[in-house]
Amino acid sequence: MIALIAHDALKDDLLEFVRTHLDYFRTVSLVATGHTGKMLQEHLGLDVEKVAHGPHGGDLIIGGRVAEGKIEGILFFRDPLTAQPHEPDVSALMRVCDVHNVPLATNKSTAAAVVAWLRIQ
Repeated sequence: MIALIAHDALKDDLLEFVRTHLDYFRTVSLVATGHTGKMLQEHLGLDVEKVAHGPHGGDLIIGGRVAEGKIEGILFFRDPLTAQPHEPDVSALMRVCDVHNVPLATNKSTAAAVVAWLRIQ
């Protein structure tokens, strides 16, 4: 299962990234925070399990799934310059991903590398 999260300013960037790699994302199970998941469903027709919105702990739910061994990778398009206080923080996810050796991408370049790696697993 691949998890998808994006700060508000980068939701469109994540949507475009997934569109570019749509052949891959149609073949894997996806989970996303609320609004991000809704966008992926509405704009790309993907089957996405939506958890709580980021401000309501969706990122923490995804982190719990990493700890349970249910997540193979996370794409978290984070805005380091203008993230709002209500948006999820990458720190806890980074920690749990490091503990469980799960790749975490925080921008388009690392997301492309993670997707390329996941394709060959």
